[in-house]
Amino acid sequence: MNAQSSPLPVVVIGSGPIGLAAAAHLVDRGIEPLVLEAGTAAGSAVREWSHVRLFSTWAELVDPAAEKLLAPTGWTAPDGATYPTGGDWAERYLQPLADVLGDKVRYGAEVTGVSRLGRDRIVDADREQQPFVVQVRSADGTEERLPARAVIDASGTWSTPSPLGGNGLPALGERTAADRISYRVPDLKDPAVRARYAGKRTAVIGSGASAFTALAYLADLAKDEPGTHGVWILRRGISGSTFGGGEADQLPARGALGLAAKAAVDNGYADAVTGFRTAAVEKDGEQLVLVAEDGRRLDAVDEVIVLTGFRPDLSFLDELRLGLDERLQAPVELAPLIDPNQHSCGTVYPHGVNELSHPEQGVYLVGMKSYGRAPTFLARTGYEQVRSIAASLAGDQEAAERVELTLPETGVCGGAGLFDEPETAQAGGGCCAAPATLQIGVGAPATSGGC
Repeated sequence: MNAQSSPLPVVVIGSGPIGLAAAAHLVDRGIEPLVLEAGTAAGSAVREWSHVRLFSTWAELVDPAAEKLLAPTGWTAPDGATYPTGGDWAERYLQPLADVLGDKVRYGAEVTGVSRLGRDRIVDADREQQPFVVQVRSADGTEERLPARAVIDASGTWSTPSPLGGNGLPALGERTAADRISYRVPDLKDPAVRARYAGKRTAVIGSGASAFTALAYLADLAKDEPGTHGVWILRRGISGSTFGGGEADQLPARGALGLAAKAAVDNGYADAVTGFRTAAVEKDGEQLVLVAEDGRRLDAVDEVIVLTGFRPDLSFLDELRLGLDERLQAPVELAPLIDPNQHSCGTVYPHGVNELSHPEQGVYLVGMKSYGRAPTFLARTGYEQVRSIAASLAGDQEAAERVELTLPETGVCGGAGLFDEPETAQAGGGCCAAPATLQIGVGAPATSGGC
């Protein structure tokens, strides 16, 4: 099927920052988008970490095509040198953008499957000539199938956090102890959440910015609530780089976050346990005991916060022919460029349709989902991805292959800052769009809902 002349829409899965940017670029190219969002509002996943502040400034979080679409409405961009929270991002940018797109965005529309019309993944005959079929379940449980000329999956990885087990599988007993285990940085300003951790021993598993954030939050809580204590569990040992660059960090907010986590340990608000790969969770009365693969058993804790990364949900794409790296679950051409052993957010060069294409022509994973299990994703990188894809779908291959983004080399990507006055932090150093809640021992981030 000729995507450039097809009257069918391009289906975009997810109304997070990258999904909505994709829609804006498609509109700019004269292509009809249809954004399908499982939640009830734009950026539903972003709203779940609304309390977390980003390292990125507003200037790095607004897509140019989206701003062009918003401008006629009288929308004014926030101060580009300041740092929003997830809630700010959703309310002041994502929702207004979705509102401008109007009926091009559908809420309560969960994508449960994508295929070719009349073709499962086995059938070759006339495959590329068939439109895509997107199966959708509405909030009331009704199902329908929507045709599409192409599919852009910007659903992110927020819904699939990595488990507690050190081998990538759920630890034994993890599911039965689910009521005492969380996979998100807690919002301790919420009275119910605060009560859950106040005066309790809480294990924090992970070695990235999310773990730093949780440790710092618990340390602050301990100052007001006696008995509050953290047990920081690392799968690796502690080295000179464990807490980031500190005052020398090119991302000031990230450096402050690492120093806050270090202070939590140094000041006795948390203990560090290294080389501990969890194999099992056992109940001890009302508490939990973590057991390592080497047989070590920790003293009982009341709560466990697991911040070990995110992974893509590929289940609803099972009838498509995807070319994914066997380690990272990222597109094969992109995977070598984002290997966390080799790259940080500033050293991954901008990429587009060529690196994001699959054997199944016309389907693209973008945003954090394109990175699979790899960390250090930038919103600006995602905006460049969808600009390139929209250009390609419009038949402008020259624009699709042209790099229109220069990234600063700022080191390993950070998450959210803990600073209270973001406007006083140094602007221009932050590059990352993911919050600390996504920058786990992740190896690290993963932006949500299409971030």
